[in-house]
Amino acid sequence: MNDSTTAARFSLSDESQRLLLDVARESVATGLRTAVPLVVDPAQYPPELQAPGAAFVTLKINGQLRGCIGTVAPYRPLVEDVAANAFAAAFQDPRFPLLQPTEYPQLHYDISVLGPLSPIVGKTEEEILRQVRPGIDGLVLQYGQRRGLLLPSVWQSLPDRRAFFRALKQKAGLPPDFWDPDVHVSRFETFSFGDSAHAT
Repeated sequence: MNDSTTAARFSLSDESQRLLLDVARESVATGLRTAVPLVVDPAQYPPELQAPGAAFVTLKINGQLRGCIGTVAPYRPLVEDVAANAFAAAFQDPRFPLLQPTEYPQLHYDISVLGPLSPIVGKTEEEILRQVRPGIDGLVLQYGQRRGLLLPSVWQSLPDRRAFFRALKQKAGLPPDFWDPDVHVSRFETFSFGDSAHAT
């Protein structure tokens, strides 16, 4: 079931992957019925889903993005994080209107569980870029109050380091050619899985 092409050094069991996908689907369905996310009891899930975790939930329809919301640092049980972010992807992503009931049957779900953030040290953009691993690293860029994040899956559409980094800066609300010594960049890996690859 794992669709990850990264070299992530962590994983989840097949059972936990299935459970998280079910939680994501049910949280969106609950949102359509009640306008609030699914409430889960972490104690009812395997220990690896009770542990603190950070995840992004991506929703697609016919291969097109329909919503993507996530958490950068773990602060709540992973199963709770997925329930909350699935709901948010459907109803709180500012790039899209609220999900409609007619869209629900068409949704495909991808979940990316984030590993720990690791700073990339460098004084210039070139120094940073030389250390980035295409296809493996997700990146977080922080400059003052501005922050942008791109998941490793974005390398599929932006395989060039420089194009990826320009998109990251734009995600943070900065000009694509911007650079400042106070820019901070961190990398992370993900364990990603979903049902998009099995869609018919």
